[in-house]
Amino acid sequence: MSDTSLAADAVPKKSRFPKAVPFIIGNEAAERFSYYGLRSILVTFLVAGFYNPHKIPGLAQKAAALANEQTHLFVALSYFMPLLGGLMADWFFGKYKVILWISMVYCLGNLFTSSFTTSLPLFSWGLVLIAVGAGGIKSCVSANVGDQFDKSNQDLLSKVYGWFYFSINAGSMISTILIPWTYANYGPRLAFGIPGILMALATIIFFSGRKMYVRVPPGGVNKNNFVFISIYALANIGKKKKGQALLDVAKGKFDPEKVEGIKAVWRVMFVFFFALGFWAVWDQNLSEWVLQLEKMNRNINLGFAKFTIYPGQVQTFNPLIILILIPIFNYWVYPWFDKIGLKTTGLRRFGVGLVLTAMSFAVIALIQTNIDKGGHPSFWWQALAYILLSAAEVLVSITGLEYAYTHSPKSMKSTMTAVWLMVVAVGNLITAWVQSKISEGGFFAKHLAGANFYWYFDVCFIMVFTVAFLIVSPHIKERNYIVNPDVDAADHNKIIADTDNL
Repeated sequence: MSDTSLAADAVPKKSRFPKAVPFIIGNEAAERFSYYGLRSILVTFLVAGFYNPHKIPGLAQKAAALANEQTHLFVALSYFMPLLGGLMADWFFGKYKVILWISMVYCLGNLFTSSFTTSLPLFSWGLVLIAVGAGGIKSCVSANVGDQFDKSNQDLLSKVYGWFYFSINAGSMISTILIPWTYANYGPRLAFGIPGILMALATIIFFSGRKMYVRVPPGGVNKNNFVFISIYALANIGKKKKGQALLDVAKGKFDPEKVEGIKAVWRVMFVFFFALGFWAVWDQNLSEWVLQLEKMNRNINLGFAKFTIYPGQVQTFNPLIILILIPIFNYWVYPWFDKIGLKTTGLRRFGVGLVLTAMSFAVIALIQTNIDKGGHPSFWWQALAYILLSAAEVLVSITGLEYAYTHSPKSMKSTMTAVWLMVVAVGNLITAWVQSKISEGGFFAKHLAGANFYWYFDVCFIMVFTVAFLIVSPHIKERNYIVNPDVDAADHNKIIADTDNL
């Protein structure tokens, strides 16, 4: 063999992106455009199209409550479905089939919402189908990205996920600018039809790459999972020995290592409980805040340009502010506090995030107080609330996901993601329930009218969670599986004994 050949063999091969990547990223951008485009006009259309089309003042509160209720139920179903979609893919059908089939359900839902803009029952069925579609593929699409890589190109995985999340933000930002404008100028059929066209395009793009995907086959029903082990432990609680953790009774029937992993899930879920307060109010910026903005001064004067924003377009601010705040927190805020001796642990970030959430809704409550008195406050006051809420999102949502990842074993990380999404779903169900009670009249309608809704339900509600978290957090026992992944069972049990005896 020549020296030239040896030199050529010594040069490492340059990693290449899998051929399937453009199809996955294109599919995600189009799908996110469809989902967020629909959400940007949903609550305003429900009021104007179905619940109060003639703008009768006496129906305003009930109409807004009904529209908000339906919007939060839609979001709740969208965040409940990832659990079922993930199980269907992992146990029975594989990711490719689930994404393709459920995308067709998604398209059918878009057809309903764009075609039946004068029939509330059929429009509502369209929302159900879209929620099933958007949620059903949510847990499969990002995992499908990772499936396309092997040892030869693992170094490119972070880059492709960067492009993946860029496609999410690009799709959502463009749609939240375009679709409210389309709705205001061309009506609901075209405004809901464009997201439908984009979802059909997303499905076609995904199907076009069918011959290039690496398809991980389903593994069948895995009995060593969170639900089966937890139910078995509860059903056999009488077998629990003195000093033994509740879940330990399952070790005789299930994999002991998996049981230890389930314990970690329950410990993290204890922290997630406090995130419930955050998610019960966060999605209001895409519903209640949008309706509030309709009553505000939306004229923007930048000196070099003057224009009026449509209510649904305000949703563009959240991803923009998030993209600005993430590097600011990571490279300046956190290091500065660490430098002066206030270490920014995950739990501390979480607590500050809850406080900022309450502050953002206090601003919204003050805005509503002004509106209730006949005022016409500037949009910029709501922009201030968006800055506070976006900062809270960085501290609660991103920190919560990081905490879940670092405080759960490798085998439980997918479960933790599903649990986190379930917290979002339950939070929206709480708000939907409150709105349903307001729509029925009586006590809730009387005491949660106008600014009182934001003061009593949002500010007070989140402050109860905040105070409880500040009291409990110093006593939360933690185990970081990234820093210390190999603690033996005896030491492990010693470290977490306080929190295991549930």
